[in-house]
Amino acid sequence: QVQLVESGGGLVQAGGSLRLSCAASGRTFRSYSMGWFRQAPGKEREFVAAISWDGGRTYYTDSVKGRFTISRDNAKNTVYLQMNSLKPEDTAVYYCAARPGISVRTSVNDYDNWGQGTQVTVSS
Repeated sequence: QVQLVESGGGLVQAGGSLRLSCAASGRTFRSYSMGWFRQAPGKEREFVAAISWDGGRTYYTDSVKGRFTISRDNAKNTVYLQMNSLKPEDTAVYYCAARPGISVRTSVNDYDNWGQGTQVTVSS
C-alpha cells in the first residue's frame, strides 16, 4: 500500500495554469504506475493522465492533450500534473492514484490506492 496526498489545487481564471503535486509515502514508489483522475459535480470520476514507473510512457485523455503534462520524480516520491490553458470545463476535484506494476492503465477500476483529492476551479 502507498499513501497519497495531493496539493496545488485552487481557483484560476480561464487560460491560466496550475501544477498539482501528489506526494507518496513508502520506499516502493518507483514500483507503481501513477494516474490522475478528476470528478466534476454530478459526474463520474474520469481518467486524465497516467505515467509509467520510470516516466517513459505517458497517456492523456483527448480533452487535455497538448495542455496538461504528467511527470514524476522518483527521488522525491512525487508525481505532478502541469495544467496549462485551463478551461472552465476542467473544474473538478482532481485525484492522484497508484497501481503496482509496470502496466499503465486508464480505468478507475484498475487503481486501488487513492489520495483525498484537491479542488481545481476555473472561472470564465
